[in-house]
Amino acid sequence: MNITAKKEHAIKGFYNGLNCAQSVIYAYSEDLTINESDALQIAAGFGGGMGKMQDTCGAVTGAFMVLGLLNGKTISDNKQLKDHTNRNIQDFSEKFQQMHQTLYCRSLLKCDLTSDKGREYYNQHNLKSNICSQCIADAIDIVAEINP
Repeated sequence: MNITAKKEHAIKGFYNGLNCAQSVIYAYSEDLTINESDALQIAAGFGGGMGKMQDTCGAVTGAFMVLGLLNGKTISDNKQLKDHTNRNIQDFSEKFQQMHQTLYCRSLLKCDLTSDKGREYYNQHNLKSNICSQCIADAIDIVAEINP
């Protein structure tokens, strides 16, 4: 699947109930060493900034999972693969922060999703489309750039 199709696949999944982390990993499901169902289960708790705590953006943590699955070590003493994966995560973080000035969900959305007022703000300002979908698409672009 090309990068445009990956982004469309992810955004479709996002609008059909996947969280942001799941959406990124979903886009890469055919490229991964685990099946789609397992990947979605692993990413289930990372949406909304990890358990809706609005910490690290789910699109970011989803991308970290993808980079780990695409490049990660499977043997505990393989320092070269561990270092390669860590560099990819660091490169991703730098690029995402250049685009969005932060890795954190709360800073990206500028609202508290755990409050009624915050959820109202999220909906009124169409942040699902204006922020979250863009973060998902950008995460996929950055993964593709780092891991062609």
